[in-house]
Amino acid sequence: MSIGRIIETPACVAEGAAHLARQEPRFAAALELTGPLPLRRRKDGFAALLDAIVSQQVSVAAADAIWARMKAANMVGPRKVLRASDEELRACGLSRQKIRYARALAEARLPYEALREAPTGEVIETLIALPGIGRWTAEIYAMFSLGRADVFAPGDLALQEAARILFALEDRPSEKALRAMSEAWSPWRGVAARLLWAYYRVAREREGIR
Repeated sequence: MSIGRIIETPACVAEGAAHLARQEPRFAAALELTGPLPLRRRKDGFAALLDAIVSQQVSVAAADAIWARMKAANMVGPRKVLRASDEELRACGLSRQKIRYARALAEARLPYEALREAPTGEVIETLIALPGIGRWTAEIYAMFSLGRADVFAPGDLALQEAARILFALEDRPSEKALRAMSEAWSPWRGVAARLLWAYYRVAREREGIR
């Protein structure tokens, strides 16, 4: 099974954005407001998923501070996490639950290189089988760490709200409803997500002015 397009450069994002603008006038209008969309590629592997776990249910500033302490303590690799004591991990800012998730991730020994070539559905199912990794985290990993062009994250509240505003919906769409909507944006759903996130920031600023 093909893994589809991989987003590797800003030109890939621009190609996807142009396709979406041709297919959907509201996307074309949103792009006029947002300008060029960001690449947002990240590294894949253990540290990327550990960082996602660290970031759950805390502010961006808090997550950055915890991650900085973990890097300073050299605790962002699987062996280091497994060797660290609870006290050492707590000193970095991890909760008891996140310590359990971090250790489970380290013990899983995921085949990160193989995931680069695996079908997206298989990637998602492999990741959500681990404690502490939900569908949203798995989809974000596939989108940004693996560069999958046709992945969307309909559980994301900002995407739901952006879709509500852009498509003039009466209510914020549910995860199920937004997933169904996003099927029309294939094979560039990952670019549609970037566009909606960028549009959400513009819409929030406009609402703030009002």
